[in-house]
Amino acid sequence: MSETNPKNKRKYKLHLRVPVEPEEGKIIREQAEKCGLSISEYLKKLGLGYEPTSIMDNQKVNELAKINGDLGRLGGLLKLWLSDDRRAAHFDKKTINGLLKDIEETRTQMTGIMMKIINSKK
Repeated sequence: MSETNPKNKRKYKLHLRVPVEPEEGKIIREQAEKCGLSISEYLKKLGLGYEPTSIMDNQKVNELAKINGDLGRLGGLLKLWLSDDRRAAHFDKKTINGLLKDIEETRTQMTGIMMKIINSKK
């Protein structure tokens, strides 16, 4: 009739040992850190067929979300100008061209981050 306490560590019946070269151990440690896992949890997930998700991907997605917000704000300014709103009457051609340049630079930045994510999966 004893209740299981989630704070108690799980009792394992079998511990596996894997000999590796120092360089292999370094690579495994780095990969586990990228996933936010201990080495043993990382190797266990791999061995059971799971594909651990890198926390680096989450950071890159957050970067993309920020860039997307910037694009939205820039697009809003452009829309305001194009709508002949009196609040945008003081925008001249130079300002608009600067805004379009900012949008293009932001798109380029976003594309670069997406390519990094894609290339890190290979």
